[in-house]
Amino acid sequence: MLAFAADKPFLVVGRAGMDLYADPVGARTEDAAQFVTALGGSSANIAVALSKFGKPCALVTCVSDDAIGRFVTNQLRHYGVDASKVRKINSDCRTSLAVVESRVEDHQSVIYRNNAADFQMDQGDVESIDYSAYCGLIVTGTCLTLEPSRSATLLALRKAREAGIPCVMDLDYRPYSWESAGAAKQVYEAALDQLDVIVGNDDEFGHMAGEYEDGESYARALSARGKYAIYKRGEKGSRTFGPNELVIDTGIFQVTPLKPTGAGDSFLGGLLASLCRGNSLEQALLDGSACAAMVVSRVGCAPAMPDLKQLASFMEQTDTPEQVLGV
Repeated sequence: MLAFAADKPFLVVGRAGMDLYADPVGARTEDAAQFVTALGGSSANIAVALSKFGKPCALVTCVSDDAIGRFVTNQLRHYGVDASKVRKINSDCRTSLAVVESRVEDHQSVIYRNNAADFQMDQGDVESIDYSAYCGLIVTGTCLTLEPSRSATLLALRKAREAGIPCVMDLDYRPYSWESAGAAKQVYEAALDQLDVIVGNDDEFGHMAGEYEDGESYARALSARGKYAIYKRGEKGSRTFGPNELVIDTGIFQVTPLKPTGAGDSFLGGLLASLCRGNSLEQALLDGSACAAMVVSRVGCAPAMPDLKQLASFMEQTDTPEQVLGV
């Protein structure tokens, strides 16, 4: 059974940065009248999603010791995320920056991650942590892209496993960040043995399988190894595979999207927070789907994450998607 201790915080490892959203809503970046700032980065977004549901969490990452780095740490604290493990670095590395649009059609995202500060997270940032003080470890595949972040993330997973806490990874595979597709697959495979939950979309599982068409079979095979694999299929919803031949199909909530970004981070945060409230995996997956729908219909990622009251209101007012169990 997949469960997380309700009385302990999560530990999240990975990227935090600044997002710049073209304004007004619907504008292309090149036509923007101004830009609106927000906290961003996949790991930071997941941490905020958890925090907004009242689930304490700490983020481990690096930011540049400058105004942008201070913006990020200030925003983390604003959302209630423990930023005491965020290390500031003095070098030519910079906190990542994403310029994005609140539009679906011809959506553009420009991400500045050359020599990114979060890739400077090293083993010293993770080796002295008391992992037993946390209910689970969450990492994203972005952390594995480059050294020293790669080795630090793998060490964190090993130490979490030794401490007996569940490990969760969003595959978050971004081909442009890796030296090769083969290298990415090899590093991901090294992480898999330490993981209890693997979340990814059809492209990401397809990459792991070696062929896009084999992605679902690959996800299903992970369940035979005692893991939970959440296979996201876009407008078709998600299909979750677990031990003892568990299969859960979860649909999506129908909304009018404002943008395509932030759904995965909100889905994972909402799912884990729901499990911590004692809900079944079926209900937690439904909560995660609702959170994803809410975020894509709002401006921003971190500021768009819902709280429990907003989630409950959304669920009451929106038709529940069909959910098929035991497929």
